[in-house]
Amino acid sequence: MRILARDDAIQMLNKVPEVTLYFWIIKIMATTVGETGADFLNFDLNFGLTGTSVFMAGLLVVFLFMQLRSRKYVPWLYWVNVVLISILGTLITDNLVDNFGVALEMTTAGFGLALLVTFALWYASERTLSIHSIFTTRRELFYWVAILFTFALGTAAGDLVAESMKLGYANSALMFGTMIVAVTIAYYGFKANAVLAFWIAYILTRPLGASCGDWLSQPIANGGLGLGTVTTSLIFLLTILGLVVFLSVTRKDVTPRTA
Repeated sequence: MRILARDDAIQMLNKVPEVTLYFWIIKIMATTVGETGADFLNFDLNFGLTGTSVFMAGLLVVFLFMQLRSRKYVPWLYWVNVVLISILGTLITDNLVDNFGVALEMTTAGFGLALLVTFALWYASERTLSIHSIFTTRRELFYWVAILFTFALGTAAGDLVAESMKLGYANSALMFGTMIVAVTIAYYGFKANAVLAFWIAYILTRPLGASCGDWLSQPIANGGLGLGTVTTSLIFLLTILGLVVFLSVTRKDVTPRTA
């Protein structure tokens, strides 16, 4: 089953997975881990916001270097980088808000602008924003920078809606989930542009996953279910691990390169 990827738009190249239902499930869970994982390192392990940021940035540099050196799509390596970028994107926003006092409205607007600039530079250089054409190092670098900004933007937008606007975690998840459904309907029902639909959905899954993570992990008194960051992170990490192992064995998200 392909979600937001019609048959006539599929052209899998060797560094990026095919956009399937598995892709979106792992992506949403990775965003949840980004929210709960950052909180776990920051508060439960007492790394502090700065220490957590430095530690995660170091890990990302190591694994992203491995990803860039790889000559083909490797499921576990790709998704490790997505999880790490998810956590780092959360931390970037948290640092700006908590350590530097930048308002969520400003961080949301700023990361939105940064993402638009990234897309503009990417398109000016490569004449495409399709994730099915990531077959050079330059395109892959644009791709990962865009991914980082989508996570930072999603974190800021999710916190803005859930906290500043006091919508609550469950209602925020419902709102962003409804928006993703609307994008899917526009794509399948009205033949919306595949690249535009993908990136809008990718951005929206970040606040959806963050809201779900907060809803599951936060205390009942704060509007959550009280599972805690450890339990929530563990559940989602094990689920991601199971799906990545499944994809590594079955190669269901790998399509042979076409001319």
